[in-house]
Amino acid sequence: MATTSFTPLHDRILVRRVEEGETVRGGIIIPDSAKEKPQQGEVVAVGKGKSNDEGKVFPLDVKAGDTILFGKYSGTEIKLDGEELLIMREEEVLGIVSK
Repeated sequence: MATTSFTPLHDRILVRRVEEGETVRGGIIIPDSAKEKPQQGEVVAVGKGKSNDEGKVFPLDVKAGDTILFGKYSGTEIKLDGEELLIMREEEVLGIVSK
C-alpha cells in the first residue's frame, strides 16, 4: 500500500477524527448511519503558518500529534489513501485537549 505524503498550505491543518466508543442508550445500540461524527480529532499535519500583508509568517499554535476539538460543520472532508480526513483552517479549531 502506497503512503501519500501531504503537507497542508499556509494556516491549514490535516485532522483524523478520533472515534468514540460505541454509544449505547437504554440498551439500544445506535447504528453507524444514525451516529453523529465526532468533533474531536488528532492533528496529522500542519502548514507553515499564516502570513500578514508584509509577508511575515506566524507559526500555528497546533502541531502534529495534538488532540483538538472543532465545530460540527468545520473543515472539508477528503479521502487520502482510503482514509477519511479533514482539512481545516486553524481558526476553526476550538481548543487543544490535554490529558
